[in-house]
Amino acid sequence: MENFNAFVDGLSAAVFFKVPLFGAQIELIVLYLALPMLFFTLWLGFPNIRHVGRAIRILRSQPQHGEAKGDVSQWAALSTALSGTIGLGNIAGVAVALTMGGPGAILWMFIIGWFAMTVKMAEVTLGLKYRVFDSRGHVHGGPMYVLKAVGAARGWPKLGLVLGGAYAFFALFGAIPMVQVNQSFAQVKVVTGLTNGWAYGVFLAGAVALVTLGGAAWLGEVSKRLTPIKVAVYLGGVAAILILHIGEIPGALALIWNGAWSGDAATGGAVGAFVAGMRRAVFASEAGVGSAVMAHSLARTKHPVSEGLVALLEPLLGTMIVCAFGGLALVVAGTWNGGLEGIAITSAAFAQVSPWFPWLLAVVVFLFAYSTLVAWGFYGLQAWGYLFGNGPKAQWTYKILYVVALPPAAAIDLGRVVGIVDSSFFLMAIPNVIALYLCAGELRRDVRDYLDGQEA
Repeated sequence: MENFNAFVDGLSAAVFFKVPLFGAQIELIVLYLALPMLFFTLWLGFPNIRHVGRAIRILRSQPQHGEAKGDVSQWAALSTALSGTIGLGNIAGVAVALTMGGPGAILWMFIIGWFAMTVKMAEVTLGLKYRVFDSRGHVHGGPMYVLKAVGAARGWPKLGLVLGGAYAFFALFGAIPMVQVNQSFAQVKVVTGLTNGWAYGVFLAGAVALVTLGGAAWLGEVSKRLTPIKVAVYLGGVAAILILHIGEIPGALALIWNGAWSGDAATGGAVGAFVAGMRRAVFASEAGVGSAVMAHSLARTKHPVSEGLVALLEPLLGTMIVCAFGGLALVVAGTWNGGLEGIAITSAAFAQVSPWFPWLLAVVVFLFAYSTLVAWGFYGLQAWGYLFGNGPKAQWTYKILYVVALPPAAAIDLGRVVGIVDSSFFLMAIPNVIALYLCAGELRRDVRDYLDGQEA
């Protein structure tokens, strides 16, 4: 275990290498992801303001079977992506952001979530444009296919293959959502007294296997039914906390606002709040990471930009709404500053409403963890298929490996889990952002052509 811990610590130090900026130390990879959020928001004409209504209309009039290529409906594709996006990164992740950067990190998560909408639109549009169909008519997509196709089109086929392969390799590790297993066990342990993390991990892995082994169509059906339920139950609990502390909301909002610009020296000041918000917003929204592209690539759509606009809604729902309200609830409850960590902060806030509310949170946490694990199992399968082929033997090999890899996460400490997941996520972002920049010109042309009247 000591060797494992040393490896994780070394990996985190390399990925989150710091550079001096404005008198503070800031991770270079954070700046690397912040810049495309600003650039593409300007480059594409603020679609995160102008086209949210259009995205909702697209979902209401999406193509049916036979009208467009794809394995699932646009709503099912969005639900699958949201299953991966709206997970424990939106519950435990908010708590981690508060302990890392103080209340100001919540405002930065909200702001970064807004800019993340445009990056999500851009990467999904490219994913739909460069997805491929196999001999059986099934679709495969993701940043690795984009990098391969764009490299070949630019006359750099070897570079495209290397970057695509690097993305798929990093995605295999990023696709094991260890935080979901770890933090769902932590909450179940609080309310049930269960101490055997391995037993819980085996149970959760078995439940995930039931859907993962069923294929993309089954995944879409489970996701589009489970996602609205888990979000509604969680936000209901958050609303109860806010109602209980309604008189303290103005003060909490002031604390969040002031913390974003001045901050607390103990949490790194304003820069510390920004960095914490950025890291957790990326984990919560996955914008720039490219993972959700693999889910959206399944969608039946007549134009890539159509699904790109639908993808705008992911950071809006997952980061700007779920994370912002959840973060506000933790600030008004005051549990973030009491020596707790991770999901225990949220559990303590829920317990203020009623002694049985942590049980409600345990149910929510399980649903969030379960749906995220199912979605990420599919993402990992796409990466595995890119590297090793999409034949039945290769697919079954990955599915078995994925299920077997889940139980150990319940027994690893939270700090190491966050280090592994964050490192994998940000490494995935490096080749994905390169693809976005390479395709900036064609992205803007495609968006303009679509908005000038092409069919959804």
